[in-house]
Amino acid sequence: MLKVDSDGVGTFTTIAGLRARSISFNAESVDITHAESAGQWRELLAGAGVRRAALSGAGIFRDQASDEIARSYFFNGTIRDWQIIIPDFGTMTGPFQIAALEFSGQHDGEVSFDLALESAGEITFVAG
Repeated sequence: MLKVDSDGVGTFTTIAGLRARSISFNAESVDITHAESAGQWRELLAGAGVRRAALSGAGIFRDQASDEIARSYFFNGTIRDWQIIIPDFGTMTGPFQIAALEFSGQHDGEVSFDLALESAGEITFVAG
């Protein structure tokens, strides 16, 4: 389930259910290897570096208002807090920006979307 802070003050609104999703967490390392490193093995600085989270998903918007929220956030480059709830896995919460938004559909069916979110600040994760 995909929820967004739709008013900027912490009111989370469900905008879509995701039929397919992918989440990635990445961290850049800080190399502190020097001439006296044991056996000349690479050494890394613990707790340092840039971390990021990315989510991509596909689904159907809940209603026209949800579709409008996503489109306006994309075109305005809005960064808002999002909640990504994945049953039996957990909930990610934090600021994200829509990095990609794609719509598709058949003439006689619903319109679906593909969405990519990129973290824009500290993300919390609570296991489900």
